[in-house]
Amino acid sequence: MANENPLVRFETSHGDFTVEVDVESAPASAENFLRYVDEGFYDGTIFHRVIPGFMVQGGGFDAAMAHKAGHAPIRNEAQNGLKNLRGTLAMARTNDLHSATSQFFVNLVDNDFLNNRPGNFGYAVFGRVAAGIDVIDRIAKVKTGRRHGHDDVPAETVLVNVARRTGAA
Repeated sequence: MANENPLVRFETSHGDFTVEVDVESAPASAENFLRYVDEGFYDGTIFHRVIPGFMVQGGGFDAAMAHKAGHAPIRNEAQNGLKNLRGTLAMARTNDLHSATSQFFVNLVDNDFLNNRPGNFGYAVFGRVAAGIDVIDRIAKVKTGRRHGHDDVPAETVLVNVARRTGAA
């Protein structure tokens, strides 16, 4: 990733981690994510889906598992050449290819099956964990279960206290 990429620090109930946002390779996804960061949208959200050996997902629910309404969906940039490798951030979406809003996930392993290729549009990578991957790994180890109609929800809340820009890489 090029220099001058924005850095965003997440302060969570399980520790802090910093992500580098790739504004050049994924401009729409980066702009979208940074808009939510700048608005303070992620403050008070949780990591609501944790699947060891796969990914941790957040950015769409508060601690009571109430969905937070976001902005309009963005165009899927999965064709940007970035791969769903361990430690990368990607936009979460529904089966609608262009449905990503505020939710994102961190890949815990290389998830090649999420990459763009013929017959599979994929999930748009837009950044990477620049510091604190140990925190992501800690989150991946929390016990999970079913809650409010959702599977893989941490039994112990993994809260994002604050998410803020901290400069550039």
